[in-house]
Formats: sequence, structure tokens, C-alpha cells
Amino acid sequence: EVLRLIAKGLSNSEISERLFLALSTVKGHTRILFDKLQVQRRTEAVARARELGLL
Repeated sequence: EVLRLIAKGLSNSEISERLFLALSTVKGHTRILFDKLQVQRRTEAVARARELGLL
């Protein structure tokens, strides 16, 4: 869900409000996603997820 919202262009704070999560939780999920996708930026994460058919 976090990845899908990142792809829509939402900021971490917007994602935390939408999902009723703490900002630190969203940042943690984002870091885990980046590690799993082997990327360093949000745009890279979205592009990689699309390549893998995750989005």
C-alpha cells in the first residue's frame, strides 16, 4: 500500500495521514521497500516496481 501511494506522488506525511500510521512507521516501510528493490530514491522505487510488475 505504501508503494502504491508513493507512486501516486504522496509524501511520507500524506501517506501516514491516509493510512493512520506514525510518520516513523511510513519511513521505516519506505526504507525496507528501498532495500528490497535495491534503490535509493522514490522515483527509482516506482520505476523498479513497475519493471517487476508490482504496480
